[in-house]
Amino acid sequence: MVLRVQDLSCMKGDRLLFRGLALWAKPGMILRVAGGNGIGKSSLLRILAGLAAPEGGSIEWAGRPVEADRDGFRRCLFYLGHAAATHELLSPCENLRWACASAGEPQPDRNLHAALEQVGLEREMEMPLRMLSQGQRRRASLARLFLSAQRPLWLLDEPFVALDVEAVGRVVQAIQAHCARGGTTVLTTHQDVPFGLPVSCVDLGAYA
Repeated sequence: MVLRVQDLSCMKGDRLLFRGLALWAKPGMILRVAGGNGIGKSSLLRILAGLAAPEGGSIEWAGRPVEADRDGFRRCLFYLGHAAATHELLSPCENLRWACASAGEPQPDRNLHAALEQVGLEREMEMPLRMLSQGQRRRASLARLFLSAQRPLWLLDEPFVALDVEAVGRVVQAIQAHCARGGTTVLTTHQDVPFGLPVSCVDLGAYA
């Protein structure tokens, strides 16, 4: 299933961030969205996820406009924003349980624990989130990657921020495994991450 964007434009307030954007991402592909700060990278991912409306243009998934079956499209994607939707008083396990249930995919505790172990939170999984470091909090959000294999399209906004080298490696492995299964990943990152797969790139600066 191919993600295709044509002639997309985005406004923020009275400012035009980009216009005429065209991109496509096919199964097995990692597509990096590049560009300077404030150019619209996060806004683009929010538009692709259906959380914001574009100023113009079209988005297709599997050859159909996403508007034709918005609910079906959302069931195909996993979106991780730059700011995680977590509760400070809940533990990583409780936050992950709530996130999965809210997405219509409740998980047994053994799956939640396994996902948190994958991101290195086996000792912290029952601690309140407010007691954890910024990097550990980010890991708690990223644990959903390991429970979203059935969703072919991943949209990841700065997934490597605040992570140490070991955690970056685990996330890279998860993304590569997803693409090896035929999934598609669209991501933003300011870091030079060593992927073992070719990474395509679209620079929003060319559409500003």
